[in-house]
Amino acid sequence: MERTRWHPGSWQGLTVAQRPPWPDPNEVAAAARRLRGLPGLTTAGDVAALRARLAEVAAGREFILQGGDCAEPLGAEGIVAARARQAALHELADRLQAWLGVPVVRIGRLAGQYGKPRSAPTELVNGRELPSYRGDIVNGVEPTEAARRPDPRRLLRAYDSAAAVVAELRRLPAPDRLWTSHEALVLEYEQALTRHDPETDTWVLRSTHFPWLGERTRNTDGAHVEFLSGVANPIGAKVGPTVTPDELLRLCQRLDPQREPGRLTLITRMGAGTVATALPPLVAAVRAAGHPVVWMCDPMHGNTIRASSGVKTRLVGDIVFELARFTEVLLEPGEWPGGVHLEIGDHDSTECLGAGGPTDPSQLLKAYRTLCDPRLSVPQAHQVLTEIQQLLAAPAPVTA
Repeated sequence: MERTRWHPGSWQGLTVAQRPPWPDPNEVAAAARRLRGLPGLTTAGDVAALRARLAEVAAGREFILQGGDCAEPLGAEGIVAARARQAALHELADRLQAWLGVPVVRIGRLAGQYGKPRSAPTELVNGRELPSYRGDIVNGVEPTEAARRPDPRRLLRAYDSAAAVVAELRRLPAPDRLWTSHEALVLEYEQALTRHDPETDTWVLRSTHFPWLGERTRNTDGAHVEFLSGVANPIGAKVGPTVTPDELLRLCQRLDPQREPGRLTLITRMGAGTVATALPPLVAAVRAAGHPVVWMCDPMHGNTIRASSGVKTRLVGDIVFELARFTEVLLEPGEWPGGVHLEIGDHDSTECLGAGGPTDPSQLLKAYRTLCDPRLSVPQAHQVLTEIQQLLAAPAPVTA
């Protein structure tokens, strides 16, 4: 298909997967106009610095730990959560760095993880069918028709909350830089925070350092791929078990046509039962095509199940298994398994089963606080990394 010259709004007119059913487009446009007049939450220099770090990961000289909330809450609750996630990420990253002997790039699902893709437009809550909760940037989690109505004013509340989290992260002492990331889902918000950098003559998405595409928004002809194809940020793309090698190569070509190390991270989310068969042909195809991508594993999203109580959960054993098989698949052809992407809650969260957490589904509701998907408790996250320590620490880093 013939493409127009890229600009921040060139996605408009294309198919927008997961677009919220905004009741009034004029209200969305008004919120976007206000966002365009507000300061960016990142700088072009910081975005370039992260891209350089990710080029080191692509060369096998560094490793990524990305983690945080499934869905961030707005307001003061989000600041409290950000403090806890920041502390946990540094704690985990310090351990990984000691094991691997290479620097660990610390990326938080923070300061913008307010939008959530959903598999259906409605969901059953306490036996009642309601519009699906799409993250606090769109609607409220409360089980009422009023709360579930998409509200464009939430775009501005999301910005205010993200700005407050960024300020808090800068204030907190830390052993290393914590970069921000979120799924670039609500394009009206993302476009409004995209700014031209005159020094490099590029467009930079300044809502976050590291935006990513989801499994449901990676269609190469869709709006989300079009939008992220033109920003200078390092970008990620979730890759599930249904993608074919040809589809993945088209995605790589759209997002990284110049084959620049540090530009593109492929975040696999295959599921414990399919990773060993689905991943090898994808790795082989990308390797043969010469794309210098970062390979990162998200062992969470392909392993979600429903407990007997109806809540979603994950088995820590499945998470460990997928991460271990991912590592083996990458090492076999000499590729560097460059990172891990986890959803992490509090120390006492009871949302996933096993590894020192709940062992019986009836125990899940003790401290089940997630706004959407189940997260590992901090001790469970430590256990996940401990159980794969040998696989991660054994290989010497691959050289470029």
